[in-house]
Amino acid sequence: MAGAAAAGGAGPALLWPRLAGAAEPQLVSKLRIVIPANEGGGWDQTGRALGAALLASGAAGEVVYENIGGKGGTIGLAKYVEKYDADPDTLLMSGMVMVGAVALQKPAVTMAQVAPVARLTSDYEVVAVKADSPIKTPKDLIAQLRADAARTVIAGGSAGGVDHMYAGMLARVAGNTAGLVYQPYPGGAQVVEALATGKAVAGISGFSEFSAGLSNGTLRAIGVSSKRPFLGIPSVREQGVDADLANWRGVLTGKKVTAERRAVLLEAVHRATMADVWQKTIKRNNWDAYWMAGKDFESFLELDLAMAGPMIYLLKLKA
Repeated sequence: MAGAAAAGGAGPALLWPRLAGAAEPQLVSKLRIVIPANEGGGWDQTGRALGAALLASGAAGEVVYENIGGKGGTIGLAKYVEKYDADPDTLLMSGMVMVGAVALQKPAVTMAQVAPVARLTSDYEVVAVKADSPIKTPKDLIAQLRADAARTVIAGGSAGGVDHMYAGMLARVAGNTAGLVYQPYPGGAQVVEALATGKAVAGISGFSEFSAGLSNGTLRAIGVSSKRPFLGIPSVREQGVDADLANWRGVLTGKKVTAERRAVLLEAVHRATMADVWQKTIKRNNWDAYWMAGKDFESFLELDLAMAGPMIYLLKLKA
């Protein structure tokens, strides 16, 4: 799955040529963005940043948000299909977390029942511990997983999501996937609390969700899931633990929305990602721009979905 994400990043961005000085028309008068997670997490941050950019770029006249949290986005996915399957003015935030949650939980409503619009961002998994933890490096964590997996609780986001997958990758390096004790939480704030109160030995989340705890000294990062150092944090791989993974986020639409309307929604989203406010948000949150659309994104998503099941099985992840 990590390989699929890396390969997908090579796809060319779409180009929308415009006449010099031509006015940019409003494309959607009112757009709803369904965020299949609680407020404050990575999906919520991305969805609201996209909405702000849609407004700033003039692509949309009004944007409203609907948060539907739970079970790695699968509850929000089901509600979206039920309510907005044919709605031409509603987008659904999605990403690798939802792909994994669907593969693990096998819900009645799957991602085959929605249509891809665009992939937007990518970020990496930060592995953090409480500031005074005796665990100093990823190798220390691997050693503890080998010695006493039952007491080495790892906290992260939803079961089956990217945090869970990365915990499974670490457990696999330790040779003890079956012994992994993973505690899922609805958001990064709860993961930080679990670490601070000793309910978890290590936590996994995106940098933006750990940033406050890292800057105020509550937490200490021991590694990041990129191949190279990220924001001064050494990669897990370069510290001798073979485990890297990138998390992506994007937007989908209803399966019954016409191809013509999907093209309009794609144009609106693309224009939003060109806006200064979006570029500044990308930089502020330390996300990577990871644009992909059209047939490239459809193929990428098909591959991600196909690989999720085997990866869940290989890592012996449990709901």
